Amino acid sequence: MRKPTDSVPSPSPEDADRANQAKTAGNDGSLIGGPVNPPDRNRDRLKVGPTTVTPSLDTTAVTATSGSEDEASLNDAWLVERARHGDHAAFAVLVRRYERKLIRVLARLVRDPEHARDLAQETFWRVYSRLDRFDSGRRFGPWLFRVGVNLGLDQLRRNKSEPPPPASIDRSYDDGRAPFDPPDPDPRIQAELAQEVQFILAQMPVSYRTILVLRDLEGFSSSEVAAIVGRREATVRWRLSKAREKFRLIWERRQDAAQEAATDG
Repeated sequence: MRKPTDSVPSPSPEDADRANQAKTAGNDGSLIGGPVNPPDRNRDRLKVGPTTVTPSLDTTAVTATSGSEDEASLNDAWLVERARHGDHAAFAVLVRRYERKLIRVLARLVRDPEHARDLAQETFWRVYSRLDRFDSGRRFGPWLFRVGVNLGLDQLRRNKSEPPPPASIDRSYDDGRAPFDPPDPDPRIQAELAQEVQFILAQMPVSYRTILVLRDLEGFSSSEVAAIVGRREATVRWRLSKAREKFRLIWERRQDAAQEAATDG
C-alpha cells in the first residue's frame, strides 16, 4: 500500500525558484549589489555628447562616440565602460540600440504604447544613474530589460484595472519582424492576426504574458529571459510551457467560436 507521503508531489520549478528569490539584488530587479535607491528626481537636463538636451529618448542628433566608427561594431561592454567614465555619447549609442525594442516589450506588457514610452524613459534614467554599480560580469541588455520589465510589472500592480488592449502596437518602434509575428503578407490579415494575439495576451496572467512576450514575440533566449525576470532557466522553461498551452487553448476556443458564428450567419 502506498504511504500517504508518497502521494505528495515534488516541488515544481516555481516552488524551488521561489526559495531563491531573496537572493535577488535590488528592489527593481537590477543586477547590482546593495540597496537600490529611487532615481534622482531633481534632473532637468542630461548632457549627451557635446550637446546638453532635455531628458528624452530622442538622441538621433548625437554623434556616435568617435564619429567615424560604425555603431554596430561597438559592443555593449565597451560602451558601458565608456559611459561609466563620463562618455555620454557612448550611453546615447546604447539608448539608440535598445530603445525601440524596450518600448515594444513594455507596450506589449502594459498594453499602452504612450505609457510604455514613459516607462522606457524611466528605465534609461535608472540604468544611467546606476552605471557605476553595474556588475560588469553581467550582460547589459538583460539588465536593462530587467529594470524595464520590473517597472512595467510594478505599474500593473499599482493599476489593478488595466486599460483595454490597443488595436495594435505602434509599428514605428519595430526594427524588424519579431520571430512569431504573423507571416501573412497581406497587411490587413497581418494586422487582424496581430490584434488577435494582443487580445489573447491580454487574457493571460501577467507572469505568462511576460514570458510569452520576451521569448516568443521578441526572441530572447531562455537564459536571457531568466536573467530579465529573475528566475532560474528551468523555471522559465516550465512557465513558458504552461503559458503556451494556455495561449493555445484560448486561441482554439476563439477560432471555434468564430467558425460557429460564421456558419450560423
